[in-house]
Formats: sequence, C-alpha cells, structure tokens
Amino acid sequence: MKKIILGFILNVLSISFIGAQVQIEAARNWPVSTLDSLRQLYAGISGPGKPVEGTFFGGHVGFWKMDTDVTLENRAQYADGSVIAKGFIPNIKPIWDVNMRDAVIIVGGDGNYYLTGSTGRNIWKYNDGVEIYRSKDLKKWDYLGLVWSIEKDGGWEKQWRMRHGMPVRAIWAPELHYIHKNYYITLSMPPGGISILKSTTGKPEGPYVHATNPDKPLMGGIGPIPGSFLIDPTLFEDEDGKVYFTQGPANRIARMKDDLSDFAEPLREVVLLTPDTAAENHLSSCKANYGCKDIGFEGATLFKRNGIYYLGSTDKYKDRYSMMISTSKNIYGPYTGRYEAAPCNGGTNFFRAKNGDWFTCFFGDDKQAPWREKPGIIKVEFDKNGKISVAKKQPDFILNK
Repeated sequence: MKKIILGFILNVLSISFIGAQVQIEAARNWPVSTLDSLRQLYAGISGPGKPVEGTFFGGHVGFWKMDTDVTLENRAQYADGSVIAKGFIPNIKPIWDVNMRDAVIIVGGDGNYYLTGSTGRNIWKYNDGVEIYRSKDLKKWDYLGLVWSIEKDGGWEKQWRMRHGMPVRAIWAPELHYIHKNYYITLSMPPGGISILKSTTGKPEGPYVHATNPDKPLMGGIGPIPGSFLIDPTLFEDEDGKVYFTQGPANRIARMKDDLSDFAEPLREVVLLTPDTAAENHLSSCKANYGCKDIGFEGATLFKRNGIYYLGSTDKYKDRYSMMISTSKNIYGPYTGRYEAAPCNGGTNFFRAKNGDWFTCFFGDDKQAPWREKPGIIKVEFDKNGKISVAKKQPDFILNK
C-alpha cells in the first residue's frame, strides 16, 4: 500500500483552490530518457534569427502530427498566400526571419520596440521559456536572449504534463507589457495555467520573477473542471493607471491589484450585444462551445484609442485565422460589433508606433497566409467611427517588391 501511495504522489500532483476554481493534475514524472529525446528532437529556443532577404515565403508548420517546413513543393498546402491574391492585405513579408508564433510588439519606456512570442521548434510539445528581441526602427532586431527560463526560473511551471499521451512543457503566447514604469510578462502553459512575471531591474531583459504566486497559476490548470484550459493572457493599463486582465476568448475582464499579484475583483463576464452567429465566421466547434455568440476563441487583446476600448479575440473567419474586434466606451462593456480587422492577423496585438501610426502584428497560422510562423506587421487605420481596417499605404520595408 505504501508503494502505491508513493507512486501516486510521484505521478500525480493535485492542487485545488476555490478562488479560481482550478484543479491542477500535473502529469507523471517522465523518464529522463524520454525528456532528453524530446529536447534533442525540438530546439527549445528560436535564437537571434536574421534579416529577411528577397521575396520571402516559407516558415514552419508545427503540430502534433505536423512538423514540417514550408517549401516551394508544399506551399500550396500550408501557405498559398491567397489572402494577398484576393487583395485583403498587401504583399507583405516578415520583419525578421525567426521561427515565432503569436508575435506581439510593444513600444517600451525607453522608446525601443520589443518583440516576443511563442518560440522554439514546436511549442505544442516543448520550449525553454521566453525570448525577447529589440529594435529602434522595426527593421533591424537585436536578440536579448532567453530572459526567463522554465527550468531555472519557473515555479509551478517546471512540472512536465501530458497532452495527447505525450510529455509537454512549453510557454504559449507570452506578451511583454510596459506597465507602471516596469516590464511585465504574461504567459500561459497549457495544459497548465497562467502566470505574470515582473522585471526586477526595470529593464525588459529582466531578470524576471513571479508577480503572481509561483506555486500555483493565477488561473487555469487541467483536470475535471470544465473550461480549465486557459491560455493567451493579456494586460491593459488604462489612463488612470488601473490595469485590466483578459485571456483566450476575451469573454471575461477583471481589474488587477496594483502590484499585479492577483485579481482585485472577480472576473466579469463580457456581454456582446451584436453576436455574429454565422457558422462560417467562427471555429467549426463554435455552436457546441459558445453558440457562435462569442467574439473569438483564443488570442485575446485589449487596447484603447480616443476613448474607445477595443476588445479582440481570434477566430477562424472564413477559414482565416483572424483577430475579431468589438468595441465599447466602458472597459467592462457591453461591447458591440464583431468584425475582421486585418485578415490572417490572429493571435497578436495592435500597437501605436513612435510616429503615431498604428500597426497590428502578424505571424501566419492558416493556409491563406503568405508564410507560416514568422513575425510580421501590417499598418492599420481607423475610420471616423473608429473601425479598424488595413491601411492603403504600407511602409516599404515590409513589402515584397
């Protein structure tokens, strides 16, 4: 009996707490040989990358049963560029040649641009942590390296878990935020949960420690509780200094404590007054999940312009992986509208450049995209009602010529 109990303790770690309605059931401790094989198979970082040369296409397509590079021979299957051929977006190319999903760019307190995202060869199975890149002009990028390591710096995140019968330990969709004159990183680790990290130096390269509890996720986890697979957290600092949180489908919003250690209030449900119930404008499972009345299903974003809050979440809109946008004059809503702001830009963010222009990030995650898993940007503009669209004139350095 003692051996059975000991084996159970070694193989399953359960943590439950009422506040976030979470139960974490960490996967068993995998044999060292299994984990070593995984590390040898997939690079855990993407590294410094290099400038994009020529009329670029390509990238990497990674998933459980798909781990391939986009080539001339298979391009039609993975990245046919039809979103450009149809005139939905200009003929853009990546801003840097580096393997990255969920690319996000911000302007830091020092006036530099900072880029991060999901890195490593295959994030569905394994990566090392959070990598950051810096640029003065969005053209040339310097590699700041791995600023937070799961193995060296992690708390609850160190535990390997299981998905589809395989060991997994990877950071998904990390974002860098400049808040209260310091740098914070939000991250998710499915199947696992969500954390917020803070720089101890006030510098974007860190080092970083947990702002939230290192021993358990801010929210999320795996186990029998429905809806516990929580990903893609993001933060927004309003003009009064209050900071708000949303994640995934952007269906709940809450204000954070000033030190970002926890929620200052319960998460509030977002009401969308004008749902789009056409199944073709959603992920195929939308009827089962949300009745096709949601903004999107993952990749949340939140920002403000001219007194209007823009709440976004990514969906499969006519088979394009695109960020869907709704707006409100109140942070908590209700929100109205639901539209595709920039085709194929899903899972990213919007940012205002130093010259006042607005951009959305892009990384390529569907067949219609011009490339796969590389960071890019598209200039956007706002009409008199505040609606976002792709700008007619784009900066030369992102165009294929």
